[in-house]
Amino acid sequence: MPILNWLTRDEDTQAAARVPYRLLEEVPTHGVGALDTGNMLIQGDNLEALKALLPFYAGRVKCIYIDPPYNTGAAFEHYDDNLEHSQWLAMMWPRLELLRDLLAEDGSIWTNIDKDEGHYLKVVMDEVFGRKNFIGEVAWQKRTSPDARLQLGDAHDYILVYGQNQKSRYSFNRIPLTREQESSYKNLDNDRRGSWISTDLTGQIGHATPEQFYTIIAPNGTEHPVPPGRCWALAKRTFDRLVEDNKIWFGSSGDARPRLKRFLSESKGVTAWTWWSNTEVGHNQEAKKETNELFGSNAFETPKPERLIQRILQIATNPGDLVLDSFLGSGTTAAVAHKMGRRYIGIEMGDHAQTHCVPRLKQVIDGEMGGISKAVAWQGGGGFRFYRLGPPVFDADGCIRPDIRFPVLAAHIWFSETDHPWAGHKRNDNNNPLLGVHKGRAYALLYNGILGDKRPQGGNVLTRATLADIRTQIAQDHPAWVAENPDYPLTIYGEQSRLTALTRDRERITFKQTPYDVTARV
Repeated sequence: MPILNWLTRDEDTQAAARVPYRLLEEVPTHGVGALDTGNMLIQGDNLEALKALLPFYAGRVKCIYIDPPYNTGAAFEHYDDNLEHSQWLAMMWPRLELLRDLLAEDGSIWTNIDKDEGHYLKVVMDEVFGRKNFIGEVAWQKRTSPDARLQLGDAHDYILVYGQNQKSRYSFNRIPLTREQESSYKNLDNDRRGSWISTDLTGQIGHATPEQFYTIIAPNGTEHPVPPGRCWALAKRTFDRLVEDNKIWFGSSGDARPRLKRFLSESKGVTAWTWWSNTEVGHNQEAKKETNELFGSNAFETPKPERLIQRILQIATNPGDLVLDSFLGSGTTAAVAHKMGRRYIGIEMGDHAQTHCVPRLKQVIDGEMGGISKAVAWQGGGGFRFYRLGPPVFDADGCIRPDIRFPVLAAHIWFSETDHPWAGHKRNDNNNPLLGVHKGRAYALLYNGILGDKRPQGGNVLTRATLADIRTQIAQDHPAWVAENPDYPLTIYGEQSRLTALTRDRERITFKQTPYDVTARV
């Protein structure tokens, strides 16, 4: 596969591994509303914030939308959007790598870009996500009239769409019918099931069976043999059953070639295509109007309309799914996800994370009626937590800092061992050293007096007593697994081990010492 080369490529493709894991420190005074919704707003460099999210959210994000700086040479108030080409690629590569690691197996990433970097970005994303995982390139009509300053009016942006794997291209939802599409449904025969449209009843012969080749006789006696080079889309017995159910249309005279009736009441929408007009999903002027009403005039140069993000989330997510935007800007993605019942993580580095994103989401929670609110019958509610980036988790030698709390260390150990995020930070039980079971092995951590005794010999050291506590917890949490695997292997992290090497071998225990054996996953 062709790759893109630039001045600092070798260094940039290793950049994500060098990014330190940092703590996420909650700022309770900036959170709003119900705090247990799972919604997060993070202020800080998005590269470090994405790395900080990995131990908790790797492989869990259903939809990523990003609208990165376009490298157009324009001087934006909130972004340095005047990067040299190599610098722009250096900025994008490690972020795309971390975003890929956060994306769920059935997830998708949608990247908004314009003509200046769009084709370079396509080659880079082919390499990061895999060319086979390219789903499509959406052309969004962002303007309502040509730009007279240009020789050729710039009418649209691109949205590059990739899946985590090939299966994700088949998991998209259909979009609702437009009013124009609904108007094409008629009820020409006064069917009690309401309005309908008729669709072609023929199919390609490549995978046809013998049951799809037959002559159809219309109600008035007209014969309709199989069309040349085609077959009927249905087997004869299925076709006859639909005729009895009045789902086949032979025209008002009863002699036309048969077509299948599809009822408006049964419609599940239509498959989205890659051309999105400004009448369907909004345009730049609409987006400016939305943000101006929220923040005053000219607060943001290139906001995106709420209808555009709504379309993406309609296609790529369902209620309750997790959405991520690491270039949050004015907060549009978070606002739309909130109104549509999706969970979200928004990352923004500038001060406007506080001055714009927080107030915007507060207005959403209070029930503001701009953007898509009326279309989705938004009534307000919900909430989010606000975080800033804290100090690095690991010191200069790559070892865990001694002041790190149990949940943070547990998340990093679990992630480094299993390559999966740890969900234990949500549990309410205390004094539980068990991290979980993964691929036939159990993992536990003796740290920070987790067993209720902060004396080294009682809480952080592997002894027969602490081992018994761990075994008891495993049996309680995973009884069926223990019954099937009574001789299961166990990895334990702790300050010291008082068990002999012979005992550990007999008990199938791998002991790793904190903080020395805890290293950052790269």
